Amino acid sequence: MTDTLPAPGRRRPWSHRTRLGVDLAIAIPLLLLATAWLVLDWIYGYGLEVWAAQGAQAQIDAAGLAHIGRVRMVLIAVLMPAVLAAIFRARWTVIAHLLVALLAGVSLAAAQYEWEHSHTPPPGCIRYSANC
Repeated sequence: MTDTLPAPGRRRPWSHRTRLGVDLAIAIPLLLLATAWLVLDWIYGYGLEVWAAQGAQAQIDAAGLAHIGRVRMVLIAVLMPAVLAAIFRARWTVIAHLLVALLAGVSLAAAQYEWEHSHTPPPGCIRYSANC
């Protein structure tokens, strides 16, 4: 009788943990890239737009809203690979993406708090009054 080879089993992404070298080779550059993007966007994307506005409140408001939108997109863009890394059981990549997501979430909360704080009417102001 001839021995037949067993059919190779399909390897599912979650069946084995991703090798440590591959995991770290993906996690470290993505962590550095996303963190650098957030910092550079805060400095150059938002800071220079506010500086270039020269006190024009409409341009400063537009720069603030654009910055909030960009940080929100980074937060979404960081969480999607974190889910994929969790499926592939890449522990350090998930940790790195969650750290960047935490940084982006804190940055987003700070930007939204600053926006809300600068756009609240003074106490006792009627909402649709001409001086508010």
